[in-house]
Amino acid sequence: MIPYATPEAAGLSQKRLDRAYGLLERWVGAGKIPGAAIQVTRGGVWTSPRGFGRMTPGPDAASLPPEAIFLVASVTKPLTCLAVGMLVERGLIALDQPAGEIVPEFTGQGKEAIRVIHLLTHTSGLPDMVPANLELRRQHAGLDVFIQHICACDLLFRPGTSVSYQSMGIAMLGEIVRRVDGTPMPAFLDREVFGPLGMRDTSLGLKEEMRPRLAAVRLPEEQQGTDWNWNTDYWLRLGVPWGGMLSTVHDITILLRMFLNGGVFGGTRVLGTATARAMVTNMVAAMPEIPAPVKLANAWGLGWRLGVLTSSAYFGDLVSPRMFGHGGATGTVVWADPDLDLTCAIFTTQPGIGRMLGLVSSAVAGAVD
Repeated sequence: MIPYATPEAAGLSQKRLDRAYGLLERWVGAGKIPGAAIQVTRGGVWTSPRGFGRMTPGPDAASLPPEAIFLVASVTKPLTCLAVGMLVERGLIALDQPAGEIVPEFTGQGKEAIRVIHLLTHTSGLPDMVPANLELRRQHAGLDVFIQHICACDLLFRPGTSVSYQSMGIAMLGEIVRRVDGTPMPAFLDREVFGPLGMRDTSLGLKEEMRPRLAAVRLPEEQQGTDWNWNTDYWLRLGVPWGGMLSTVHDITILLRMFLNGGVFGGTRVLGTATARAMVTNMVAAMPEIPAPVKLANAWGLGWRLGVLTSSAYFGDLVSPRMFGHGGATGTVVWADPDLDLTCAIFTTQPGIGRMLGLVSSAVAGAVD
């Protein structure tokens, strides 16, 4: 059990941190956000997590507790990349290895040039989603069908020459883990990450015991009334490697702290020091065929977005260039600032609020004494 302390014990101003909490409280009260939770740590000292609003968008729903479980969407991506990093440090795959050597059907339309590192850094040329994405969801397609479509799709550009956010590249990484380890991604993460770190309320795909604490997403118009939306059993159980993880702000903070500690948390090492360092190092900067302006706007480690210049509003304006983090389409953001030894996890159930999350992030960073 991790003990909680006052903000002052963590070198934070209670008054200024309350401004961050006040933003979430005000937006919940105004109906802009149905529910939210936040966890802040500094220097290894944990402040108490806070919950706001309700578990579902309805006015009569139960209050949302700090230990509520959220569908975190693309905050999943660094976990899939972490699994790949583990295979790299075990000598089972290499960053410059062609992905097609591991998944032979991943070929054609220039895919032979895609290396594992391209999938990890959004430089593969794969699209964010396959053209048949919505149709596959309507059909309740399994992950194997998504992989078939990825293997057949066209590239946006020649691998290693530009940067374009690609959920389908992360999907291929999940398939690579399955092929190399012989274990589906949910079981791999349970065995190698969630279990050892004590992330008891985290999984890739919904487990039935999580359901009573699962906060429902306020659905965008295009998902309302469908049987494949974020709140359906189909999507929650599918456990997509690019966006199907469920977690709490407490659990995800363990992950952030593990990276700040160089691969160790609570005396348990899950990742080598060199691997942890590589995952939060700008890999795009060393790719010679990517134009300088594109590099400047797209600093990526192995799965983590890096630095304030590429913050895309989620991380606010006060984090350092060494910040690493990720956001999710369901209204989530997590980040860690090594210079301040500060972490912040904000989970909400309101999609499309990246800039609002950035305002809260700025208030959290501004609370450092």
